[in-house]
Amino acid sequence: MKHPTSPSPLEITASVAAGKQQAGDTAPNDESVYSNVHDVLAQARSSVTRAVNGAMVNAYWEIGRQINEAIGERAEYGKHLFSYLSKRLTDDFGKGFTQRNLRAMRQFYLTFPIRHTLRAELSWSHYRMLMRVDNERRRLWYMNEAADAGWSSRQLDRQIQTLYYDRLIATRGERNKEEVAAEIQSTQPVTAADSIVRDPYVLEFLNIPQSPKQLESTLEQALIDKLQDFLLELGRGFAFVGRQGQPLCLSIPDLPANREGAGACPAARARCGGIC
Repeated sequence: MKHPTSPSPLEITASVAAGKQQAGDTAPNDESVYSNVHDVLAQARSSVTRAVNGAMVNAYWEIGRQINEAIGERAEYGKHLFSYLSKRLTDDFGKGFTQRNLRAMRQFYLTFPIRHTLRAELSWSHYRMLMRVDNERRRLWYMNEAADAGWSSRQLDRQIQTLYYDRLIATRGERNKEEVAAEIQSTQPVTAADSIVRDPYVLEFLNIPQSPKQLESTLEQALIDKLQDFLLELGRGFAFVGRQGQPLCLSIPDLPANREGAGACPAARARCGGIC
């Protein structure tokens, strides 16, 4: 028996947008069209971010596990193995595989030995900071709070440094606790520096060279090259057919205009083979 597949985030967004249009008495205006397109792009960007973070965190956890199992109690062999792996991996995959980073991957596995307890919302930058928290109860609390509250890595770092866990416990009254919890958004607001494309660990993982003169076009090109395969695997709900300045086909099957290919960007349809 074939089980139905769950709708993708893009399909959900499109379905909601279509429902809004059917519920309204008037034709959509500029603002409503912009809002729907904005939601589609936000969902797509969120999917790409989760894919990169998930791939990086899982890869580093698995690397840490394999290194730890290979070393066991052989400390001297461990010194040799870190040096050997660092050289070979750097030759094959570029920066990001120094002995220090490989040791951090092993420590990551030792600190979080059960893979399914990891939070997919968090990046490698988050976990690097969490590993500095010695107390396991506090560490797990910060991990879950960061994921649930959507903290950036810089916000997590500030919360740890300012003993947020202890301050919250010492605060009496639910309203006061809410004020303490909301404080981070004013003391350490999210900025462009928190973007995934600015994260040095992400750049290393994707083997994108860092430069004092990192042009936006260069960074965009490198990111798209690395993520193109993922975008193509999103299915019929999202088709990657071009870069900035060229037609970009976004096909949402739930929208009436896109059924049977009608209304799907004609300039791009020939280039994407009609998949949209």
